[in-house]
Amino acid sequence: MDTGTHFVMGIGLYGLTHLDPSVTNNPDMLYAALLGTVIGSQAPDLDTLYRLKGNAIYVRNHRGWTHSSPMIFIWPTIISFIISLFLPVPSFLTLWLWTCLAVFIHIFIDCFNTYGTQALRPFRRDWISLNIINIFDPVIFGLHLIGFVCWYFFRTSEGMIFAIIYLLLISYVAWRTIVHHQVTKWVKQETKLIGKYTVIPTYRLRNWNVIVEMKDRVQMGEIRSGRLVWTGTITTEDKNHLATLKSKECNAVASFLSFTSYGYPQVLTRENGYVVKWLDVRYYHKKQFPFVAVAHLDQNYDIIFSFIGWLSDKQAEKRAENIAK
Repeated sequence: MDTGTHFVMGIGLYGLTHLDPSVTNNPDMLYAALLGTVIGSQAPDLDTLYRLKGNAIYVRNHRGWTHSSPMIFIWPTIISFIISLFLPVPSFLTLWLWTCLAVFIHIFIDCFNTYGTQALRPFRRDWISLNIINIFDPVIFGLHLIGFVCWYFFRTSEGMIFAIIYLLLISYVAWRTIVHHQVTKWVKQETKLIGKYTVIPTYRLRNWNVIVEMKDRVQMGEIRSGRLVWTGTITTEDKNHLATLKSKECNAVASFLSFTSYGYPQVLTRENGYVVKWLDVRYYHKKQFPFVAVAHLDQNYDIIFSFIGWLSDKQAEKRAENIAK
């Protein structure tokens, strides 16, 4: 989820801690629980610091080890220990458990969007992306805001308020899971295409994006108000082009492919060589592929330069021109 959603969930979990007498009976414990749930809700995204080392390293590591199974226990231990250095925490275990819940929810809920996480590391490096909710979900965010308003008016009932909020959120995610299954089944029956189907959520509850990966092409479409409209198609004919195979040796493309299994190459022939554009079809929007990896090769298929990032077509072309100068 986005940073704002994780933040409000951290505050919401702090409200939920008021159901625990070992938290509410001590002012220092209340402060510690607030820090634990808020920081714990943000901690897995500390890998954002990889941006300082460049997009390729960031893409390869974001939502990787920081969102792994062991970190569900390691993050709370680190956070609780640091908090206990500054506050006289009566119960380290209580603080650790609430912080652990915050970290777990962060990692767990991230598995439900399109980006996904490598939550099964170190056992498996597969990306878990269930495509159930958008990276920003207005219902999840909005329910928390409603909880905060109720908290303002009923200041002694925060624990019960957020118990109800989180029961509603669990029901909502379960409902979205059922709807996603139904929509996927409907699309398959509607199109009858032979291939791999992926249905992706948007921030509008009734709108979905559709990908059908076939042997010779990939089709992208949108479901709007119950109607499926195809919005784009790319061929897969360049998958075995020599320039494509060579481009996989560069760091930018390798990082791109370590992150997505929805990457498809387009090979453009130039006077001085080849340009290989790797496109992530999940993020196709308004006739563009904003998440790309680009490799420029000379006539001998040696890599000249490459880059990766979230770029429009014009930005990608401008960046390539600047690097080539």
